[in-house]
Amino acid sequence: MDLFLTPEMWVALLTLTALEIVLGIDNIIFISILAGKLPHAQQNNARITGLALAMLTRVALLFSLSWIMKLTQPLFTIISQEISGRDIILIVGGLFLLAKSTHEIHSKLEGEEGGSSKRVGPSFIGVIIQIALLDIVFSLDSVITAIGMVSNLGIMIAAVVIAVVFMMFFSSSISGFVEKHPTIKILALSFLLLIGVTLIAEGFDQHISKGYIYFAMAFSVFVEMLNLKMRGKSSPVKLHEEYVKEK
Repeated sequence: MDLFLTPEMWVALLTLTALEIVLGIDNIIFISILAGKLPHAQQNNARITGLALAMLTRVALLFSLSWIMKLTQPLFTIISQEISGRDIILIVGGLFLLAKSTHEIHSKLEGEEGGSSKRVGPSFIGVIIQIALLDIVFSLDSVITAIGMVSNLGIMIAAVVIAVVFMMFFSSSISGFVEKHPTIKILALSFLLLIGVTLIAEGFDQHISKGYIYFAMAFSVFVEMLNLKMRGKSSPVKLHEEYVKEK
């Protein structure tokens, strides 16, 4: 506990917590999109469960620091490119995001809607499994960031827990805003495509500065906010939903 009494540790904790929140925004968006496929009554439970899994995953990875550091050791070489365990996770995770996001965009724009009487909606367990798999990918990036910034395990765990609790508190508001504005949902899915490409590039040791990624996202959101303001109260486009609650 004496560790938290020093100003340096408080600065490290606040800085790392802020970064963890920023890194977790994309996780919230994807969790919100997946949870949105469930009946309304189950969506909040899915979001909270998904974020709780994210926290447990990150804490478990933090306790496995030695294993994470070994992931950078080359396992094999492909066309003069050394591939490590971390690279494999990043590449597979990036491909997963590309495939999942593309499928979601297709289903929202050209897919068929399904009523509860003629199509069974996604199961709660099925959505949670998808969220858990996604958490592994996002957690690795978050944990590697924590390891690079702070050397004390207690500070890392505290930052992760505070960040996830913060995201739990605001996840409903973010999810509601995304559901209310369909163009935001498509924009969010486009962000995930961008993140997927970035993960694949990182897996092949092609570093892309996070600053460029965040600037592109922030600028896109800014332009979309202008679009929403100009559109006013006009009815937004209606996206297709796999599960539509009967009226």
